[in-house]
Amino acid sequence: MIREVREADCREITEIYNYYVENSIATFDTIPVTEQQMLDNIRNIATDYPYYIYEIDGTIAGYCYAHSWKTRKACQLTAETTVYIAPQHTGKGIGQLLMKRLIKECRNRKLHALIACITAENTGSCIMHEKLGFKKVSAFYEVAFKAGQYLGVADYELIL
Repeated sequence: MIREVREADCREITEIYNYYVENSIATFDTIPVTEQQMLDNIRNIATDYPYYIYEIDGTIAGYCYAHSWKTRKACQLTAETTVYIAPQHTGKGIGQLLMKRLIKECRNRKLHALIACITAENTGSCIMHEKLGFKKVSAFYEVAFKAGQYLGVADYELIL
């Protein structure tokens, strides 16, 4: 079931995100976030942008949201997207379902474009975004160092 985020979701969202901080290259963060940091993030984002949870039997299996891409006024109709799936639920299509809901709501809110900034080596996320209609528009090589390797960033854009 997809639903809007609630502050009570903070602990599970933090656990999912910190898994990726500690065990993957999906995020360039290297220090786990606290529940308070995540709660502040949820409050700041959900006030102005859509933020969704995918729940299975009362447990959060994934989440996604849109947020400000740039702070300049001219960019206010463009948002950046974020999606994370609990590791035990990857490969089940939950990310696509969440993103489809997010895209629909962003259209309803009259946003014009969505940007996904993805670790280039995170091929699963790149493929998912392409299936959703995002187009690769730029690439940066070796801009981060994590897990003993240099990593790049691929930017994907979806015109709504």
